[in-house]
Amino acid sequence: MTNNIIETFDLSKEYKLRKKQTSILALDGVNITIKEGEIFGLLGPNGAGKTTLVQILTTLIQPSSGYATVNGFNILKRPQEAKANIALMLGNQMIYYRMTGYDNLKFFCKIYKVPNYKEKIYEIAKEYGLENWLKQYVEKYSSGMKMKLALCRTFLLNRPILILDEPTLGLDVKLKKYVVDTLKKVDSTILLTSHDMGVVEKLCNRIAFVNNGKIIKIGTKDQISNFIKSEIKIDIKLINNRKELGKVLEDQNYISNVKDIKKGFQITLNERKSYNKLLSILSKYEIQMINERKLSLEDLFLNII
Repeated sequence: MTNNIIETFDLSKEYKLRKKQTSILALDGVNITIKEGEIFGLLGPNGAGKTTLVQILTTLIQPSSGYATVNGFNILKRPQEAKANIALMLGNQMIYYRMTGYDNLKFFCKIYKVPNYKEKIYEIAKEYGLENWLKQYVEKYSSGMKMKLALCRTFLLNRPILILDEPTLGLDVKLKKYVVDTLKKVDSTILLTSHDMGVVEKLCNRIAFVNNGKIIKIGTKDQISNFIKSEIKIDIKLINNRKELGKVLEDQNYISNVKDIKKGFQITLNERKSYNKLLSILSKYEIQMINERKLSLEDLFLNII
């Protein structure tokens, strides 16, 4: 039986605004379980509550109500033990720009009492292509190099749980792929927060959609898609009579949208049982291609909220 390495119990966080005499509920009764060894994604827009949850789990702030356990340790009763199981990465925010790359890693290794840190620093720097930059000040690093250094710092701690808050923020496509490929090889349990749907989709075993401090839906991508009655988007390309087919499709009450694409249309069926009616129409035309679009996480999120 797989153990739950992170578990939250009605976790809430309220911030009181002094001047306005009002409050903001950043987290609202959050309940999640994360299994040992899985990559779990928190997906939501900025301000949804993702970072607040990370800060609570890493004991940087305390919840207003509820509690959580990290590898069996209650974050309120035994915060030091809980924190000792986690390596936290907040983008590249925890890197000091006026120090060299080596001194950054050495500083963190000494704080967290990493044994044989000199050897480990050079090994991990070589792995991530930073060995020739270790003696340079971090302010001279590119954004991608800073992110690599932040990853090196996180992995040097060798903790069973990695909590990564927006690890690909601001990176180009090539560097995003590098980070994704790197994280796929990690043995630790990973809690990943992001508003980048592509990154979450490629990495995560399970996904929780977060909005306004609440968990909207949680499960695998396939499970989430079954939770909702989503419309079906279909791409159609044809050889001729495009204008005529477009008019016919727009007249069908079971089609909610007809959008022009190159050499054809993208249509939206209201429900799957209307497929036969659509095929009956298309059989009268020289169709080159019919393709049902795979439901993306962005589609799911827009449907859920």
